[in-house]
Amino acid sequence: MNRTELADFLRRGRARLEPSDVGLAAGSRRRTPGLRREEVASLAGMSVDYYTRLEQSRGPRPSRVMLTALARALRLTDDERDHLFHLTGEEPPRRDTARAHVRPGLLLVLDRLHDAPALVVTDCGEVLAQNALSRALSGDVLARPPRERNLVRRFFLDPADPLFPPQDRAEHAREHVANLRAVAASRPDDPEPAALAAELRAASEEFARLWDAHEVAVRRSATKRLQHPVVGLLELDCEVLLTDDHRHRLVLHTARPGTDSYERLQLLRVVGLQDLTPSGS
Repeated sequence: MNRTELADFLRRGRARLEPSDVGLAAGSRRRTPGLRREEVASLAGMSVDYYTRLEQSRGPRPSRVMLTALARALRLTDDERDHLFHLTGEEPPRRDTARAHVRPGLLLVLDRLHDAPALVVTDCGEVLAQNALSRALSGDVLARPPRERNLVRRFFLDPADPLFPPQDRAEHAREHVANLRAVAASRPDDPEPAALAAELRAASEEFARLWDAHEVAVRRSATKRLQHPVVGLLELDCEVLLTDDHRHRLVLHTARPGTDSYERLQLLRVVGLQDLTPSGS
């Protein structure tokens, strides 16, 4: 592991980004250009101390999961991500299996959506990135342990999640299973969707029953009701935009102007994540 080169690469990557590039407010009293260490650490889901030690050439070797999170936080291209892996002595992900890396252009679109909750997920339901309003709506998914970042797994293994009204649960369950069915059938040689389905069949009677029904449907658009603990019930239109290979999906939630949900979503922008613009440098 080349700690000196890694530290330099991280510092330069942080310096070239402005807060607006990652969906953050500029704030005040910025003495130097670029993002603050606290902001990069928050975007990558790691402690500020851990990230600071990496920039000071005294940190431990990051895990592959952490490297992927850093690449996403710093908006690295595929080549830059591979370089990051090489600096730590790790083999970069193969191009055909690097689904956890979101293209910078897609992240730029995500970060520009200031007034609508939006997130990037894989076709199997793993959350890869969220904008600030998405985190305010449903929590910071990337701050959870890796196994809890999959929306399908969390839905069936944590049924007490208060985000969805109980009367809407059955429809969401059918949609999750039908979508995973479609993904598994489209990629018969990929072990990921099959393994997720096998895990959930063994752990959830509800999932097993719906899986055996053999419904198939790719998720694209819908109207959802979400229960927020502060602003209350939101009825949101959900649009799903697919990348060319359908592996990544940009999920966008909007409220119709003039409705109670629209007003509550505007309120959520005010009372949302206030800690994403920390003071200091």
